[in-house]
Amino acid sequence: MRTQSKETQSSLTPDTALQILKEGNQRFINNLKANRNLLQQVNETSSGQFPFATILSCIDSRTSAELIFDQGLGDIFSIRIAGNILNEDILGSMEFATKVVGTKIIVVLGHTKCGAIVGACNHVEMGNLTTLLNKIQPAIVKEKTTIENRDGSNPDFVQNVTEINVHLTIDRIRRESPIIAELEEQGQIKIIGALYNVETGAVNFYA
Repeated sequence: MRTQSKETQSSLTPDTALQILKEGNQRFINNLKANRNLLQQVNETSSGQFPFATILSCIDSRTSAELIFDQGLGDIFSIRIAGNILNEDILGSMEFATKVVGTKIIVVLGHTKCGAIVGACNHVEMGNLTTLLNKIQPAIVKEKTTIENRDGSNPDFVQNVTEINVHLTIDRIRRESPIIAELEEQGQIKIIGALYNVETGAVNFYA
């Protein structure tokens, strides 16, 4: 598998970038790996990087984007934070990744059985974690289908909040970053949500 270069990155469309991620996840769930020489990729990326995707995911130890999408060195920008929440620093990182470096797609990747989502659903308060989990509250408020047991013990409620959180994060990216919104409007990038299943290894894209 070749290392991304300026030429290969420039030749990709947002749809092609999405297809690369889908194919990588298929390899992952089939326990196949693309043939890569990682040491060679270290050498080939030593003078520059030209990743094709920016992925916002959770810090959960089971959700390494490079692994679940079977990507190598120099392929993706990986932004990881509990609950795949958004703040201005992450937005700035995304603007750098897309506008400056030229990635073709932003993926907001949630996952099943997310501890941060469960904590938010249980209204956990603990130090600085309180501020982080508060950023998930809008998704809890927007979840209207669950009438009873609206807490972390209800897997359906947690799943609904997880998915809503992904969509609200995408809405915020478009609303709070005119730079990224313009790139999307011009067709230079795609912003898409997805959910990783920690039991199967499969990623479901919200296309």
